[in-house]
Order: sequence, then structure tokens, then C-alpha cells
Amino acid sequence: MKKPLIAVVGETASGKSALALRIARRFDGELICADSWTVYKGFDVGTAKPSRDEQRLVRHHLLDVADPATGFSAVEFKRLALAAIEDITARGKLPVMVGGTGLYIDAVLYDYQFLPAPDPARREELNGLSLLELQHIATNKGLDLSTIDKHNKRRVIRLIENDGSVPGRGPLRPDTLIVGISVDREALRQRVTARVDSMLAAGLEQEVSRLAGLYGWEVEPMKGIGYREWRPYFEPQPELHQDLAQTRDRIIAATMGLAKRQRTWFKRNERIQWLSGPGTEDDYDDIITTFVRG
Repeated sequence: MKKPLIAVVGETASGKSALALRIARRFDGELICADSWTVYKGFDVGTAKPSRDEQRLVRHHLLDVADPATGFSAVEFKRLALAAIEDITARGKLPVMVGGTGLYIDAVLYDYQFLPAPDPARREELNGLSLLELQHIATNKGLDLSTIDKHNKRRVIRLIENDGSVPGRGPLRPDTLIVGISVDREALRQRVTARVDSMLAAGLEQEVSRLAGLYGWEVEPMKGIGYREWRPYFEPQPELHQDLAQTRDRIIAATMGLAKRQRTWFKRNERIQWLSGPGTEDDYDDIITTFVRG
């Protein structure tokens, strides 16, 4: 029995979520969100989590499945995503996985075999170091920091623990189509800027203040883009404080940096069929129809 899966990938703010929603509505599908931040409960505005209206239009899986205080991993994502694919397929619907977290997506598409759990003593030692110290260790070991978010302490630690090794991967799963959206750099910057301004208007400042009060600044999702940049804004010491305009600019710059890393990750995959977009969503119709009916 064929078990088709469509994956829609691309940079942040590229329009992939809108395309995936359209595909799911057109071909009776359900969405699996492959995003390392929208998995967290309560982190809504800063993660551009699908709205309630969008979730009512099409069922979304793997949103709000993680406790911010506990954290989440690619291993957990793979397990939950595979279960969702089985469930969606068993009900006669089309699973559509969408997101920009390349490790999560590839873990499913290429059946990643993850590396062993780290040594607890070594992990405790690394956790006691500053981010700058960890970056120096990684650089001195000749590890490539450009492949990860080097501002994310947990990911730098994992890079060091694994000596730059990556999980084992198999061939692309059968009956799989990967569609990517490619956006011109300047157009993407405009879309990112518009998204950040929309987040600010939707109450991002209030959301960050509330979540920082609940969890502090050290839990994993508070280190994500759109959240960590606010810490100096709420800093009471005048010499460390930054204003709203500076916070906005830092979020935009960090988001563009994320987009660059995502672009690097996905461009290495020759199996992706790229569409220029957004605004060219109709280009997908023949590709998807042939795949689904073939």
C-alpha cells in the first residue's frame, strides 16, 4: 500500500505555510508542523504559530506538544511525526509536513538514526560554561558553527559532544514529494520585516513579558528568535537597556540569519523541487496532482 507524503520546505517567512495549507485543502490533507518552536505551549505570537482560523480550516499536528520547562528534541519529533503520518494515512487523508527546521524534516524523510545520549558529567561541565566559551571550544576543535544556530547554547553543546558528527541517514522514504519555496533575498527581507511588525502589533512584547515571568530566560524556547532579543529591553539597568526600535531590528537581523542557515541546509538536498515564490502557488498544482494520482 502506498503511503504518500508531501513535505513543503523553505526559509522562514517564505510563504511555505500558506502553500502547505492550500495543498492540504485542495487534496484533502492534514498538516504536520515541523518547527522547533511552535511545538511549545504558549509560545504563539513570536513563533508565528498558525492561527485558530487556520487550524479550523485544516487539522494541524505537533503544535503545542512540548512543555517549555522540559524542552523538546528531534528524536521526539520523529516519533510523533511518524505516528501522525500513520494516523492521517489510515483515515484516507494526505499527510503534508511543513516547516523550516531541516533536522526535524530530514529525520522523518531519511529515517535518521540519532547519536547516543551524551555523558551526563560532560553535559553538566559544558552547561556550566558561557556561550562564548562554548563557541571557542567548538572553533578550536574545528567544528563548523555555520550549520547550527550558534547563539543557541544547547545546540553548540550538542555540536561539541558529537564532535561534529551527524545522525546516520537512510535513503529518501518511498512515495515522498519535497516542494521548496525560494524567495529573492530582498523580497524575503521585506516579508520578514512585515512579519515582525505584525507580531509587534499582535502583542509580542506582552507575550514575551508574560512568558519570561512564568519561565525565566533560560528555558529552551526563550532562547528562540523573537524571544531572546527582548532580554535587554526588559533589563532595568540603564546602561544595558535597549529600546523597542533596537529590539525590532535585532529580531529582523536574527531572522535573516536563520533564513540563511535554512537556505544552506535545504539547498544541499537535490530531491527538492523548487518553486519561485511566493505568488506562484499555482505552479504546484500539476506537480502535486501527478504525485497524488500517480
